[in-house]
Amino acid sequence: MDWLRDNELLQFFRRNKTEMSCMENPQTFLRQLRDHDLLLDKTYEKVIRMQSIKKIKNGLYEILDRLESKQPQDIRAFWTCVFKETILNEYPTLRLLRNDLMNGTFQSDIKPSERAETEEADEGKRKDVSEDEEEAEKQESSVKKKRKLKNRDVCDEEEEQPGPSSRVTPRKRPEKIHFSSPLKKGEKNDIWNWDLYKSQLPVTCGEKEGILVRKRLADGEKCIAVGRQWFSPGEFERFAGKDSSKNWKMTIKCLDTTLGKLIQAGHLKAGNYRAGCKKTLFPTHDVTTVSEEEQDKDEDEDQDSSSSTNISTAGTDEEGEREEQTDASHDSGRKVFKVTCGPLAGDLHKKRFATAILGKSIRTETRWMTPMQFMLEASPTYLSWKKDIECEGKALGDHIKANILRIHKVRCDCKLCKPRSEDLDDEKNDDECFICKTEEEDKFVVCDTCPRSFHQKCHLPHVEDKIIRDGNQWMCTFCVYKANGNLYPSESDREAALSRTISQRLLHCQYLLLCLRSADKDHIFASNPCGLERYSSVIKTPMWLDNVAGKLQKKLYQTVGEFVSDVQLIFSNSASYNQDNAGYLAMGNRLKKLFDKEFNSVFNISEQTVG
Repeated sequence: MDWLRDNELLQFFRRNKTEMSCMENPQTFLRQLRDHDLLLDKTYEKVIRMQSIKKIKNGLYEILDRLESKQPQDIRAFWTCVFKETILNEYPTLRLLRNDLMNGTFQSDIKPSERAETEEADEGKRKDVSEDEEEAEKQESSVKKKRKLKNRDVCDEEEEQPGPSSRVTPRKRPEKIHFSSPLKKGEKNDIWNWDLYKSQLPVTCGEKEGILVRKRLADGEKCIAVGRQWFSPGEFERFAGKDSSKNWKMTIKCLDTTLGKLIQAGHLKAGNYRAGCKKTLFPTHDVTTVSEEEQDKDEDEDQDSSSSTNISTAGTDEEGEREEQTDASHDSGRKVFKVTCGPLAGDLHKKRFATAILGKSIRTETRWMTPMQFMLEASPTYLSWKKDIECEGKALGDHIKANILRIHKVRCDCKLCKPRSEDLDDEKNDDECFICKTEEEDKFVVCDTCPRSFHQKCHLPHVEDKIIRDGNQWMCTFCVYKANGNLYPSESDREAALSRTISQRLLHCQYLLLCLRSADKDHIFASNPCGLERYSSVIKTPMWLDNVAGKLQKKLYQTVGEFVSDVQLIFSNSASYNQDNAGYLAMGNRLKKLFDKEFNSVFNISEQTVG
């Protein structure tokens, strides 16, 4: 980024500020600006307290617009602070913008005449400075000559010591700053010779663009990255719709030069792709990743159907298909599986599973992902999603071989494999209510910043019809608390927290109750228990979660203590009634521990204070 002028960085900022203002969950982004003194604390707190997604975006745009108009001298500092790796990992938009700067896709619109005027002005300033320095040098020299004559009889051998301004180094005219690497004398304008592109090159095939990694090409691996997907040259050719050519060395180009010419001239080295890639990133029967080996086999079968290699491979493929169709497992009836990949964990939902890159089937705490996205989120160095993703203690590929999970066919027309725009939107959120765990879509609302879905009456506060009809983006209570919960002061102790009026901490109480209702997956404590045998004779004051939710919605509680008292009553009733039922007793104790832990966290009560 150092090779760019400040006005070019400002131009890049101006061009992309609208896109940056639409980033989801901008709290970390704004905090980074505040920590680097690019944003006032008052402005920061004002924006992050906003609950409407539309207002947050407008507030973020105003911040960026003010930075452009009032603080243009800070634009370089802005890009420097937001291009930190921790920020890039959270905001893909910023990573794409950084890639635009680094890989040469950004083209400045600053006219050469404007650059020349700037350079002429700089040259004029340098001339004025040089003339002043020359005059100062003459005066200094004259003084020294007189001083030397005066003291010659004292010390004839004394050497003249130059003064601080007697040795003037002429200023060099700075080299014209280029966005791309500056060319050496006599060097052609070929980007594959630039230091910036020693490890990778921008390539195109038809209308598709990608980044070619030189070492991967030389090793015969998948070497062209498009977003987070890797392709071999042949796969990239087919991805671009040029598979009829079947000659990637002629169809894939760097600028207007084919890869074949670059390889022939010695600028690139290519491994043996006739034998297939060394490492397979996608399953061989996925739509977008048909291997080179399979393509070659199809061509050879037309010419020589008796090839022993093809017969062997075809036989293996047919046996694999028969196994997928006939094998069964005791896990085949399960709908959800626990999956991990490195440090990342999630739940794989069987009905959403389609292929490596189709069907967002893995749900993490923050979003839904395809298996490929899940693997790359865990670590970009992983190469085989079937091997690197573990499902219930085994490789995910083992579940596919056992027919527990089925990869959809290449020409599958289901909504996972050929989704419409509304289907893609639906994949971003849960298929069931986060609270009651049912899939009834009547009055279903989805959060625009997390994957949760809710029934209107299950959420707290209830979601009114007018909020759905207004068309604005909506944040659930979990996301509102996450964005604003830490703005409240810590409580000195539990009693201080309980004495707060409910209006002061309504968000916190709603969050706590939603956590409990979601954790009660079997709805043991949700509904009225008075219909249970002997319940009325054992329990004098019944209480249940739905009742607490109704009172909280109607604002019948005056203090936090009244709300907590009703919640604790549920657990004490459970302990009294289920003395002889260890299972239900354990469920009640588990929910009580969860509530106490979340309460202390929400109200920032330290463990020493609790003890």
